[in-house]
Amino acid sequence: MRVGVTDTPSENWFHMWAAPSYSSIDEDFAAIAELGVDHVRLFPLWPLLQPNAGWIDPKAVDRVLDVVELAKTHGLDAEVDVLQGHLSSFDFLPSWVSTWHEANIFTEPRVVEAEERLIRLLARELSGVEGAFGLGLGNEIVQFSAARNPHAYPLTQAQAATWTQRLLSVAKEQWPDGIHSISFDEDVWFDDFMPFTPELAASAGDVTTVHSWIFGKVGEHYGDDYDALVLFARYLVELANAWGNRPIWLQEIGAPVPLISPERSAGFLTDVLGTLASAPNLEAVTWWCSHDVNRKFADFPELEYSLGLLDSQNRVKPAGKALKRAIGAFVEKPAGVRGALSFDGTRRSQTAPGGELFAAWLEAAKEGQMLALEESI
Repeated sequence: MRVGVTDTPSENWFHMWAAPSYSSIDEDFAAIAELGVDHVRLFPLWPLLQPNAGWIDPKAVDRVLDVVELAKTHGLDAEVDVLQGHLSSFDFLPSWVSTWHEANIFTEPRVVEAEERLIRLLARELSGVEGAFGLGLGNEIVQFSAARNPHAYPLTQAQAATWTQRLLSVAKEQWPDGIHSISFDEDVWFDDFMPFTPELAASAGDVTTVHSWIFGKVGEHYGDDYDALVLFARYLVELANAWGNRPIWLQEIGAPVPLISPERSAGFLTDVLGTLASAPNLEAVTWWCSHDVNRKFADFPELEYSLGLLDSQNRVKPAGKALKRAIGAFVEKPAGVRGALSFDGTRRSQTAPGGELFAAWLEAAKEGQMLALEESI
């Protein structure tokens, strides 16, 4: 199983893409590689790559290629997410879809055509770069269609599927050997009204992605119940596997305060990875994130300042040391013969923490029985 991290640059966070310091990035990658991981996720900002619907900045594209190549000098493969999108509570949408140019990023023809051009160009350019292994459409970009978003774009399930398949097909045409994906937060699995569906999540692209954040529904219903928090990632992997039997990438997982105190972060990381050793079809885990957000940056949710495996001075934190130990000792285990729980696939909300399915699965898992999940309808 591959293990990596999301690269959150120590100098100037993702704002660094406007004017990257390659010496700082090199130091970051050296520190990340020392953790024993094999890949990074990179998040260049969409407004910088494509400041205008008709123009992609070639210098911004060159920066992406340079950073991917620099990662490879440290033995790190890289995935590049394209439509960034949304990061750590901040939105990064280009000016040509906002205010006076307000447009639905999933359905407006001129916008989707521009998105196509950017994905086509990056796929073509990255396909020949050693160490680059694929594109993501955009980190949790689907949240722009969620009912909880204060400016949600209207979207039907059919439109969500059309948009996803159209852009992923462009990436595949230009980069047939790349591993291309779309990422989702937990809404896709638990929200009955989310236009992006589990069927789409488990069929679009080359891999099913899972983002496991314990401050969502599991934290809401189980508080600081440590077993529930540790086992939630495994549950999501099982749920994703029930919707589609294919490779799964646990693409985001972290140890957010206050549910996990800094003193418990190393143990949490070790325990979570332990639960994943026999997870079906799980091919990669990517921890969020490489570095803490520097305190010079204002208005982040408090948890963002402590999620890193390294601090903003590249010093390894206890969780980083725990990851290195865990990678060195990790042994994948066969799932063996397992029991299973069935669920009604027409009601996503019934699979969420707080419901009977999760409660039954959790009780069995606490006893050491990692039950499979089966969609019954």
